[in-house]
Amino acid sequence: MTEKIAKFMVKAFGAWAGTLLGKYLIIFVISMLPILELRGGLIASRLLDLPMWQSFGVCFLGNILPIPFILWFITPLFDRLKKRKKIGKIVLKLENKAKSKKEQIENLKYIGLFLFVGIPLPGTGAWTGCLIAAILGLNKKKSLLAAIGGVILAGIIMLIVSYGIMGNLIS
Repeated sequence: MTEKIAKFMVKAFGAWAGTLLGKYLIIFVISMLPILELRGGLIASRLLDLPMWQSFGVCFLGNILPIPFILWFITPLFDRLKKRKKIGKIVLKLENKAKSKKEQIENLKYIGLFLFVGIPLPGTGAWTGCLIAAILGLNKKKSLLAAIGGVILAGIIMLIVSYGIMGNLIS
């Protein structure tokens, strides 16, 4: 699913793909988005034939940029939005979805957050992991470090998958 969305995003930003800077901007923006994050950015960078290590750096920065905002500001924002009728229902759904995954983090705390963010499975990633950490009231600085470490782990795994490093090692 991430690959399909990444392909769609590359096509949607197609006008930017004409320049090298535009291609890097595309993968940066994709990496900032929930659901896609660094995983989608690295898939898009492969589709755009960008160099692996530069792409990793750009996608990493794009993925970690929202983390502090989520950790420090999401719960006060959600509390305000819940007071509004229409938006409040959406916020409650988001919170309930995050709470349904909290067991994966709650027992192991920061190691759990690191693994939750770092193992690229559907429904995991920095956005969801940091939302859960904020809802659980985990220490923000420790959560920030765990999430950044998780993004690095996810990036290494996705480099292996997206750029076929594993295939090159086996050949």
